[in-house]
Amino acid sequence: MSCTPAQTLQRLHEQHLYRSRLTLDDATGVEAVIDGRRYLTFCSNDYLGLANHPALIRALQTAADSYGVGSGASHLVTGHKTPHHALEEELAAFTGRPRALLFSTGYMANIGAISALAGRGDTVFEDRLNHASLIDAGQLSGAAVKRYQHADMESLQRQLAGQPGETRLIASDGVFSMDGDIVPLPELARIARQHKAWLMIDDAHGLGVLGATGGGICEHDGVSAADVPVLVGTLGKAFGTFGAFVAGSEELIELLIQKARTYIYTTALPPAIAAATRASLKLVQTETWRRDHLRTLITRFRGGAQQLGLPIGDSITPIQPLIIGDSATALRAAELLRHHGILITAIRPPTVPDGTARLRITLSAAHSEDQIDRLLEQLNKAWLAVRSNGVDALHERTGS
Repeated sequence: MSCTPAQTLQRLHEQHLYRSRLTLDDATGVEAVIDGRRYLTFCSNDYLGLANHPALIRALQTAADSYGVGSGASHLVTGHKTPHHALEEELAAFTGRPRALLFSTGYMANIGAISALAGRGDTVFEDRLNHASLIDAGQLSGAAVKRYQHADMESLQRQLAGQPGETRLIASDGVFSMDGDIVPLPELARIARQHKAWLMIDDAHGLGVLGATGGGICEHDGVSAADVPVLVGTLGKAFGTFGAFVAGSEELIELLIQKARTYIYTTALPPAIAAATRASLKLVQTETWRRDHLRTLITRFRGGAQQLGLPIGDSITPIQPLIIGDSATALRAAELLRHHGILITAIRPPTVPDGTARLRITLSAAHSEDQIDRLLEQLNKAWLAVRSNGVDALHERTGS
């Protein structure tokens, strides 16, 4: 007999896997107000600090005056407005591809693209640490799904050699969302060419952050658009707005318009959001100081964490995981940090593999160097506390 909802919830509580929402009382930024208390936040994907930028707010307000709030229909009925079309053209130019197609979310972009490209009789090859949206997309497509060892090109080669098929699609994150490491893209592109497979990269956490102009993992590694024929990007992270897109050839985009169910059968993104994203896209390309400052903060954080002996992952991106191990300890560490005004989310299975619960620390260009130093100080205290029996140990050290 299956568990009742109440039994399932109780089990999640017992396993320290129950998830709770926080209600924030102010705009997205490096500080958050929760129940009247202000926290310094290190768990947002607003990597360039654009989510509350005045230029984006003005662009959204101006477009809302002209286009209203809702788009009114799907893109293929009457929902495709001038700001949508202009943004698609600008995203295509930005990514160096002939065309781009807007989706309402990154989840929908991945499901739509993979389901349009692969089905029964085909095979999708995925990195074991891919984002849930890519994993779900492969399973929902009806294709056979083969998951190779994380960033292990020999593992992928073996699977490709043993799995002939009508269509073979390799799908991977560009920057892995929970570890912050980057895919070995040049080697992945070479393997895809060798085996005549499609290569699809979800660069949700790389676009805007990596590369001289924010062009993402492809610009960072000098890999051509031809080598990554399917590029997915999201707009709710470094771009600070909402939505997603797929960029590629004329034929790819036309195929998605005809076959991607998550594009065809849903209401179009609000046009005012598209207008705000156009403003953001300009800032991403022109305000290079944001990436420069972010890199400085990443270097400062990593250097400080290594001096303190904190077990951070191997990442050059704003995603800096501090691996703790079990879920209960990760939750305790997050609670200790929150007690001292630092907000970081404890990430637990099934989002990450068993035994790798962590604090997922994310940095923003809106942070200051002093804030990074404060973060390091409190992280060190929390880490020492959970390593020596929790809250009592922390109170001994801080006198709180």
